[in-house]
Amino acid sequence: MPQHAVRDPDFARRVHDSFARQQFMATLGATLVRVAPGEVLIAVPFSAALTQQHGFLHAGVVTSVIDSACGYAALTLMEPGAGVMSVEFKVNLLQPAAGNRFVAVGRVLRSGRTITACQGELRAVHDEGEVVVAVMQGTMMTVRDRDGIID
Repeated sequence: MPQHAVRDPDFARRVHDSFARQQFMATLGATLVRVAPGEVLIAVPFSAALTQQHGFLHAGVVTSVIDSACGYAALTLMEPGAGVMSVEFKVNLLQPAAGNRFVAVGRVLRSGRTITACQGELRAVHDEGEVVVAVMQGTMMTVRDRDGIID
């Protein structure tokens, strides 16, 4: 993993606080597993309520969790007071998302002042091990309110 310059020594608290306010992740039962400079892991337990008609984790859930992991990975490298929003992303669904739980990892490829390039993946965790079921390439944007700070 590349070394990244940390602009906010309090980045982990900011990520945890922001994640705690994200109601959609709470609805999914998602939890933060790891927060490090340029990398975030989010776990989601299997729930039949989150599946599509064939019993696999819905692609909307898959995409949302990877997007959040990438967004928060980008946020770890932003200056104090900055917020993050997705600009664009592409997801490749590699195989049906079947497992006991799922772990999304988001990693920063390049962090700029305004734009951050990320990659992410979702792993399905089975009794036999893990398998990557989806990958994402994303672009995140630093956002600020009128006063220069967004929380």
